[in-house]
Order: sequence, then structure tokens, then C-alpha cells
Amino acid sequence: MTLAPDAPTQTPDLQVRTDPTGKPLAIRHDGTIWLVDPDTDSQHWFGRDSWWNTRRTAAVGSGDLVSIEYWRVQARPGASGSALRTFTLRRNPLSAQWRLESITD
Repeated sequence: MTLAPDAPTQTPDLQVRTDPTGKPLAIRHDGTIWLVDPDTDSQHWFGRDSWWNTRRTAAVGSGDLVSIEYWRVQARPGASGSALRTFTLRRNPLSAQWRLESITD
């Protein structure tokens, strides 16, 4: 099963706990806490926002307003015997709120 909305949605029930470097450790989604598997390789990259379409303006020195942060991690609900699912998360520039890009089995 794959959950992949047409556009990433901000989900009020999505929370991500990270380590000091920003790597996701746990995800709370739909009332379930998913623990990121430390034995799998997480993928981390940055994309670029199409700022020319958003018509956002900012004062000089506001910071990076176009780099979108992505993480793809494998996680399972608390029990270690459960199957892994792959979460793709994104965070918009200068935002503390994570968005769910997709979940796959």
C-alpha cells in the first residue's frame, strides 16, 4: 500500500522527533508512534521551492527561503517484530512543521 497525496499535506497529527543533527528518530502519525530503524540507511536531501510561483517576498537577510528538506526513513510501530514502512517527510524552508510526502510498505 502506498499513501502519496497529490500534494504533500500538513497533517496536524504528524510529529517528528529528531536527534540534535536533525535526523528523524520517531514519527507520530495517525495516533501511532513509529520508531525509525537505526539499522537501515536514511536518505536526506534538499530540493528547491519554485519561489517564482509562490510570489513570496522576503527582506534581505531573511535566510534560505527555497531549500526544502527531505528525509526518507524506514520505521516500524513500537514492536520490533513489525514490518518496516518507508516514510518520506519534508519540511519547508524556515518551518518547524513536517509534512508527509508518502508512506509505502
